[in-house]
Amino acid sequence: MKEPRHITSRNHPLVKDLRRLAQEPGAYRKLGLVWLEGDHLCRALLARGGVPLQSVVGASAWLQPGPRELALAAAEVTVIDDALLGEVSSLESPANIGFLIAAPERGRAPLQGVPTVVLDRLQDPGNVGTILRSAGALGVRQVLALKGGAAFWSPKVLRAGMGAHFGLHLVEGLIVSELDAIEVPLIATSSHAADALHERRLPTPCAWVFGHEGQGVAPALMERCQLTLRIPQPGGEESLNVAAATAICLYESARQRLV
Repeated sequence: MKEPRHITSRNHPLVKDLRRLAQEPGAYRKLGLVWLEGDHLCRALLARGGVPLQSVVGASAWLQPGPRELALAAAEVTVIDDALLGEVSSLESPANIGFLIAAPERGRAPLQGVPTVVLDRLQDPGNVGTILRSAGALGVRQVLALKGGAAFWSPKVLRAGMGAHFGLHLVEGLIVSELDAIEVPLIATSSHAADALHERRLPTPCAWVFGHEGQGVAPALMERCQLTLRIPQPGGEESLNVAAATAICLYESARQRLV
């Protein structure tokens, strides 16, 4: 292992890049790097076979066996002054370690013929990250996002995803016509649909489509859906949170595959 480099200046180029990555949701697209902040995300990456480009660890943590061992998973290690941790963090209580990884390449193509989730302009990072967690847990292979939604690799989505990113094929910035390439039926939910979710045999594989928190699925995308289904709500609420609706639909798809 090379000797770690030590950074003490807030004006160091790496500190400036980390600050941008922590504070600007789309900075990873410009810098080509993703900042994974905290022990949990770092270990989740390694558990999926991911390889960090670099670890960044606080000076005090570097002296502790646990963080030091984790930091050494990267070929390059940078130790920064503890006083700088708050500047490179998006958390109220800054983590003492993080990894830098390469951002996914632009122009990534969707996979064909696999269980899929399609997100149409979802705005809330917490919803997007929660959906990624449900997708990873319930057998989805890929999540696709149309233009105009929350950035997949932004700090808030990464935190809400809790490591689900590393087990999914993720593509963002698509237009509606590009969904033809996945070659599976599109299914959406609608409170006006005649059939309830549990009443229909679902196609396998399929692509579940979920829309903007306030506007729902765009009409042009809804027209492409081969099936629309209603989630029964005997409690009488007007609508469900989109992340909750996603979990319900993905569970029903998984349940039907297993019976």
